[in-house]
Amino acid sequence: MKIVIFGSTGMTGLCAVAAALKKGYSVRAFVRDPKKIPDEYKDKVEIFPGNVLEPDSVADAVEGMDGVVIALGTGHDMPASLAATSDMSEGTKNILDSMRAKNVKPVSVCLSAFLLFEPEKVPKIFVELTKDHKRMWDAVKESPLDWVAVFPPRIDDTPSSEYTVVTDCTESPGRIISKWDLGSFLVDSLTEPKYYKKDIGICNK
Repeated sequence: MKIVIFGSTGMTGLCAVAAALKKGYSVRAFVRDPKKIPDEYKDKVEIFPGNVLEPDSVADAVEGMDGVVIALGTGHDMPASLAATSDMSEGTKNILDSMRAKNVKPVSVCLSAFLLFEPEKVPKIFVELTKDHKRMWDAVKESPLDWVAVFPPRIDDTPSSEYTVVTDCTESPGRIISKWDLGSFLVDSLTEPKYYKKDIGICNK
C-alpha cells in the first residue's frame, strides 16, 4: 500500500506517518518544509516538498499512490493559527481534483467536531477556522471518491488507548482523542469500505 500524507509534519500528520510505517506501508510525506520531518522518519519515508495551493505539485504527489490522508492544519502559532483562512479548503480541493485525475479513490480527511455544533455554539475563537473546515467538508461530500470524513474532538498529546468510532455521527461521541489514535484511524480507514462516504465521530473511552 502506497499512501501520501498531506499535513505530514503536523501533530496528527506525524502520528499518521508513524501508523502507516507500522503497517508496512510505503509513505510519501508531502511537506512545505522538509526540515520539519523528524530525524527518526527521514530514512523511512519519501519526503516530497510542495505546497497544497499549487495544483501541479499536488498532482505529482498523488501520482502512483493507492490512498491519501489529508491532515491539513494552520500550525500552532497563536493567534495566527486561528485567523481567517481558505488555505485548508483550497488545498483539499486541489488534492481531491488530483485524485480524480489520477484515479486514486480512498481518502481520509481530518476535520473538526465543531462542525457538528450549532454554528452559534462554536467558541468564538474557533469560528473562522471552522468556516474553512466547513468548506473542506463541502468539497469532500461533493466528491465521488471513497472519502472518510473524520470529526475529532480535542486532539490530545496522550498515549494511545481504547477508542470509540461512530459512523454517520450528528454529534461528537466524546471530548478527547489521542493524536496517536486519530492518526491510526486516518490510515486504517483507507482500507475499510464500511467507513467510505461516512461522517465519523471518534473519541477515547
